[in-house]
Amino acid sequence: MSDDKLLNQISENLSRIRKEQRYTQRELAELAGLNSNYYAKVERGDGMPSLKTIHKLAKALKVTATDIVGF
Repeated sequence: MSDDKLLNQISENLSRIRKEQRYTQRELAELAGLNSNYYAKVERGDGMPSLKTIHKLAKALKVTATDIVGF
């Protein structure tokens, strides 16, 4: 899988899961201990999150990292 496809998949999954759980981007960023501007960038697909960031987001959303990455 190319980096662009992976990044697009991560951003789409994050957006979908966040909206299903009715969080704003700012609320989710705070729950995960991230800067809200950085989180917005990740969700737009403008930056590849580190594994540590994916883990923080998964924990905040109460899902697995696999749910975010998609495989």
